Amino acid sequence: MAEAPAIALAVEEDAPQWARMAKLACDLTVELTIPEFRISDLMRLEKGSVVDSRRAAGSDVPLLVNGTFVAWSEFEVVARHLAVRVTELG
Repeated sequence: MAEAPAIALAVEEDAPQWARMAKLACDLTVELTIPEFRISDLMRLEKGSVVDSRRAAGSDVPLLVNGTFVAWSEFEVVARHLAVRVTELG
């Protein structure tokens, strides 16, 4: 129990360093793998095409930051916008 305040104090001491990094841009990627998708499938794509992912609605998909896995997530619609909800930090 005595170490908890020391850890909190260390985080507070590092806060100015993290504050400088908070404005850095990063790439957030959600991966939706389409198994057995072929070049011939790619060549047939056109406006309005629907690609079946064969995943059940609500299935978890990997969430990456700058190419590094950080969490599992799921797609959902929020106010007519496609969104991603984090379901488990990895």
